[in-house]
Parts: sequence; C-alpha cells; structure tokens
Amino acid sequence: MLSLGPHNFKLLLQNLTQLRELDLTTVNISSTIPLNISSHITTLMLAGTGLHGALPESIFHLPNLEILDLRINFQLSGYFPKTKWNNTASLRELYLSAVNFSGDFLPESLGYLTSLQRLKLEFCNLSGPVPESLWNLTRIVFLDLHGNNLEGPIPLFISGMQNLEILSLSNNSLNGAIPSWVFSLPLLREMYLKDNHFSGQLEDFKSNTLVKIALGGNQLQGHLPKSIQNLVNLTLLHLSSNNFSGIVDISFFSNLKQLIDLDLSYNSISLTNDNNVKSTLPESLTHLSLSDYEVNELDFLRSAKNLRFLDLSNNKIQGIIPDWAWSNWMYSLNSLNLSHNMLTSFDHIYLLPLYAIDLRSNFLQGSLPIPPPCVGLFFISNNSLDGEIPSFFCNLTSLIVLDLARNNLKGAIPQCLGNMSDRLEVLDMQHNSLSGNLQITFRVGSGLKSFNLHGNKVEGKIPKSLANCKELEVLDLGNNHLNDTFPMWLGTLSKLPVLSLRSNKLHGPIRASRTKNLFPHLQILDLSCNAFIAELPTSLFHHLKAMRRIDQTIKVPSEDRYYEDSVTVVTKGLELEVVRILSLYTTMDLSNNKFEGHIPSVLGDLISLRVLNLSHNGLEGDIPPSLGNLSLVETLDLKYNQLSGEIPKQLASLTYLAFLNLSHNHLQGCIPQGRQFHTFENNSYEGNDGLRGFPISEGCGSSRMPETNNATRVLDEESTSEFLNDFWKGALMGYASGLIIGLSIAYFMLSARNPNWLSWIVEELEHKIIMKRRKKQRAHQRYYRR
Repeated sequence: MLSLGPHNFKLLLQNLTQLRELDLTTVNISSTIPLNISSHITTLMLAGTGLHGALPESIFHLPNLEILDLRINFQLSGYFPKTKWNNTASLRELYLSAVNFSGDFLPESLGYLTSLQRLKLEFCNLSGPVPESLWNLTRIVFLDLHGNNLEGPIPLFISGMQNLEILSLSNNSLNGAIPSWVFSLPLLREMYLKDNHFSGQLEDFKSNTLVKIALGGNQLQGHLPKSIQNLVNLTLLHLSSNNFSGIVDISFFSNLKQLIDLDLSYNSISLTNDNNVKSTLPESLTHLSLSDYEVNELDFLRSAKNLRFLDLSNNKIQGIIPDWAWSNWMYSLNSLNLSHNMLTSFDHIYLLPLYAIDLRSNFLQGSLPIPPPCVGLFFISNNSLDGEIPSFFCNLTSLIVLDLARNNLKGAIPQCLGNMSDRLEVLDMQHNSLSGNLQITFRVGSGLKSFNLHGNKVEGKIPKSLANCKELEVLDLGNNHLNDTFPMWLGTLSKLPVLSLRSNKLHGPIRASRTKNLFPHLQILDLSCNAFIAELPTSLFHHLKAMRRIDQTIKVPSEDRYYEDSVTVVTKGLELEVVRILSLYTTMDLSNNKFEGHIPSVLGDLISLRVLNLSHNGLEGDIPPSLGNLSLVETLDLKYNQLSGEIPKQLASLTYLAFLNLSHNHLQGCIPQGRQFHTFENNSYEGNDGLRGFPISEGCGSSRMPETNNATRVLDEESTSEFLNDFWKGALMGYASGLIIGLSIAYFMLSARNPNWLSWIVEELEHKIIMKRRKKQRAHQRYYRR
C-alpha cells in the first residue's frame, strides 16, 4: 500500500493551488482534511486513505467540485450543511459511505444538488426521514442509503427519479407501503429495500428493466404479483421473511431464463408442481433458498443442474436423497442446508464438492457419513448416529467447524483430532456417549476457539496441551468422568470467557498461583458438582477482570456467524442449555463441592455477576455485606452451608434479584425488607431457626406486606418467566465474539440462516436487557451463503 503521510499530504494541497483533479484512493495518508483545498478542484477522491477527525463543512462549498469521494474512512465524522451548498450546480457524484454523521438527519439542502447523479451514503449513522427534496432530484441514477437508521414512509408522489437505475434503502427502519411509483420507474435495474418495516401488498411491476429485487425482511403480504413473470431480465429475487401467502407453482418461474438467485424462505407460501404441466426451474439457477416452505420432496429440482447453494431447511423432506440428485449436483453444489427435515440416510455425501454441509436435526441413523475432502463446515448434530468417530476426519485439512453434538456416538475420541489443520476452530461433540481417556494433544498454534465435550463419559486428566489453544473462547468439559485437580494453567488463555468443568471428579484445593493476569476475560465459571476442598479461591477471584467491570456498550451479535456455542449452566434452580452467551450474562457456580471457611468479601467486587451459586458446601461465618455491591445479580444461592449471623441489610438493595435461597444454614435475626425481598417465600429461608420477619413470622416491626407486594410479585413472576422463556429458550448463540471465523468472503459468503428455535438477544447498558426479537425468518437470512 502506498503511503503519503499527513505532512506531505498537506504540503501537496498547499503547493498545488491550481489543482483540478486529485485521486489518492487507498493511499495511506492518515491525516485530517486541511482547509486549504484549491477552489479550482473538480475531482477529489480520497477513499480509504485513513482520514480522521472532523469533516470540514467548507468541503461541501468548493465552487467547482463535481466528484467528492471520501468513503471508507472510518475515523472521519461530520455534518451536512443545512443551507444551500455553493457547488449545487456542479456536484455530480457524492460518495461518503462509512463516514460517521453521528445520527444527523439528511438535510433538505440535498435537494438543491440539481446535477447530482450518484449519491452513496451507506453506513453513515444517519437518522430521521428521507427528505422529500431528495426524491425530486431529476438526474440521479444511483441512490444508496442502506445501513442507516432512516425512518418514516417513502412519499406516495414525487416529481423526480425518472433516471434512477439503482435504489438501495436496505437495513433501515422505513415503513408504510412501497409506493406505486417505485414499481414504475422506467430505467430501474436494481431494487434493494430489504430489512425495513414495509407493509402492504406489492404493486404490479410496470417495467421489465429490473435485474435484481431484494425485499426480504419486511412485513409485506398478499400473493406474489404475476407481473414478476414478465421480468425476463431478472437475475436475483429475494422475498424471504415476509408474510406472503398462497400457492405458487414451479411454472411461475419458468419464464425467468436469467434467474440466478431465488430466496422465498419464511413466508406462508406453498410450492406445487402441477403434474399436467412439465414445470421446471430455470437452468440458470445457482442459489435457491426455500426454507420453511412446506417442501416435502425434491423432484422439482431435477432441472436445476447448476445449483451451487441450496437451502431447504425447516421443511418436511423425508427418507433418502434420490439418486438423480447425486448426479445433478456432483460438479456444482458447494453449500447444502437440509437441516430440520426428516431425512433418514445421507450415504453418498462424499460424492459432492461441498464446502458447507448442514444436516442438523434430522432422523439420520447408522454410522457417521463421510464428508468430501474439501468440506469446511460440517453440521450433523441432533440426529441418531452411532458408532465411533472415524480417524478419517483428521485428514480434512479445510475443516473449520465439526459439529457432531447430540448423537449416540461411542468409543474413544481420535487422538489425531488435536493435530488437525490450524484452520479448525470449532470441535463440538457434546451429548454423546464418548468414553476412554481424553488423550488429544493440541498442536502449538492451534486456532481452536470452541471445544465442547459436555455430557459424555470421558475419563482421565484435562490435556495440558489445551494451553496451546491461545484463541480458545469456550471450553466445556462438564458432565464427564475427568479425574484431576483444578487446571490453573488454563488461566493463561487470555481470550477464554467460558470455562465449564461441572460434574466431574475434580478434587483438591484451588491453589494460589504466582502467575499474573489469569483468566482476564472469564465470564462464566462453572466448577459445580466436583470434590474441591479447602477455602474458596480468593486469589483467583482477584484475577477475574471481566467480572469486575460492567460493559457499558451495546453489542449486537454479528449476522455473519455460522456456529452457535451451547453451554449447560444452572440458574434459578434449573439446569439449562444455553446456545448464546452474551457478555452481559456473567455467572459463577461453585456449588456441590467441599469448600469450607468464610465467603471472601472480594466476591462483592465481581460487580457484573448475574448468577452466584455457592450452595451445598461447608461455608461458615457471616454473609459478607459486600455482596450488596452485586447490583446486577439475579440469582444468589447459598443454601445448605453452615452460615451464621444476620442477613446483611445491603442485600435489600439488589433490585434485580429474582431468585434467593439462604435455606438450611444457621442464620438469625430479622429478614431485610425491600422490593425484591417482598417477593421471596418461606422456602428461601427454611432451615434457619433463628430467622424472623416476613414472610416466615411476625416480630420485626410490621409483618404486613406492602399493598404493592402482590402486584410486585406478579410482575416479578412474569418477568422471570419471560426471562427464562426468551433469554434461555431464545437460544443463546455463540459467545459475544460470535466465533466469527475468518472465512474468505470471496470464496464463501455465509449468512445467518439460523434454525427455527433461534432468536437474537442483545445487551444494553448496565441495568437493562433489551430483547432484539428478530423474526426467525430474518435471523435465518444470512446463515451461510456463498
């Protein structure tokens, strides 16, 4: 990459006073934009040059400027002029993609740019409505505003846009009906309006110039317009994740001879193939998505011999794949998703040149099918496969994800799996019947990010070679027969947020270590149901930096993920399998061990904890008042210990506490009163003969519950129920990083076509959980697409 530097850049502009054209695209400048730009300049192209700082408003007033291209400078921010621009007669092309406009509105002054032909403002953090003046521009050919926060309807009547060829408004919050003029633009070739809130029925398409239509992820309804059949130049049609209904025959698409990419997933449409008519899909088709489409057989695909991407997940396809399919797809098919169907066999998968294979949640039986050597993503969990894992898998050098979870696989885990290619990032074998010693040796430089063996019968010690997996984010070895001491050496894995070793035969004290900065990112620690002894590991608690802070940022999971971790945890007395661990959900479970001594006050410094479970140990002494600092804690379980003294009044300030169990200790005195404490019943305190006060007795002032108590209890029960249903069943997917595995987009673009049971959950500031409920359809939309 060429480099100019900020000093030379400013000298260049200072000395070239008569400069008319400057194109430094992708040259490394790393500078602010100087104010002394020549007034003679007509073309200024500085895309991807590392510009930063404020975008000077003066740049919009250069009198002779015709082309301004400042896109892809992520550290550049600014505002649009609110009044008329000086160069309104000359500016023809304006590219500011990814420049941060900090929630600014698009100004009406854009309507003064009467010569404007190309406007590209995607991902600019713009908000508010699209100004009406913009729709009245008469020369504009290319309009791209996607990926902002624009809202409101598109006007029903306009006076411009007659030369528009490309309209891109996707990924905003625009609403209302799509006006009829959009379907009548005489030159329009590409229409991208997906992932908004458009509703109503589609108008008839009046022009046959359209080549690409993307309207997925809205609330459009009604039947598909028959006028689509007249769009003979159409290559892409995406209508997924809407409310379209009716019956569509295969012949509906037979006239679209140029069609390459068709996505009708997640609507209420049924597909038919009239036996009286020889209906076929266009042979040109390479990408087909009909997820959740009531498909029960594959005969309609006989003519589709050039498919590279096929998604028929969440349908009713039964039995086996017909022989003709293997020969049809032998040379072309690259990505196949048949998950959530009723297939019983898939024996010839090795014949296909597949990179991505998803056969999750079928009725597959027998031994593991052998995938092709080129496979990179192999999902076959939630079936009834048995037998051993063949060592053949160790030879798959392109493999990134191997998901064998929830089958009936038996025998030892092949040792060679640890020596696979550095590309392997996910190894999921949870909930099988694998046994024998865990003797995998992971190579130095391993790229493994998730290793899950939960719920098997594996024995022996935890492999110390796991310390070679420096990228590891999820390690779940719970519910096995491992016999070892606590692996403090795992603390050197600086990216590890999730460690579950529950329900094994781990034993001994958790000793202090002289190593600094152990477990800096750990957010879920589950050591429950083992045989650890001695005092709680105070020195370890001092290391847990991620638990000692509250993340104030909002993190929305990326949609470019294709694997979701699942980890089994216990919360509110329930064992739950979570399939998405948000950074907001921090938990520590040390229950059912043999810990003794006092609860260290340092636990009160772990302020991001949502769950703290120390039950079923031999802890004694007072409950430290510092636990009142855990302002986000929702579950506090200290039952079945030898705790004494009074319940600290500081616990009454825990406004998010939904589950409290202090039963079967030696506590005494008055039960604190407060909003949450009014919701707890007798079983939270039973087995403590010295306690008194609401709810177990009178004698600590007024025994009468406040009038708001019943309402409070109902609200809390409802919120707890909603939390369990939406937070846990809503299926946590992947850690906050999402295991976004570096896959070459040029080779294989994945999308979030997630299973039915999936929903996205996002985190908000400190005390607030916002459920970002995407339709199953929209969540499924970029599952993994080439």
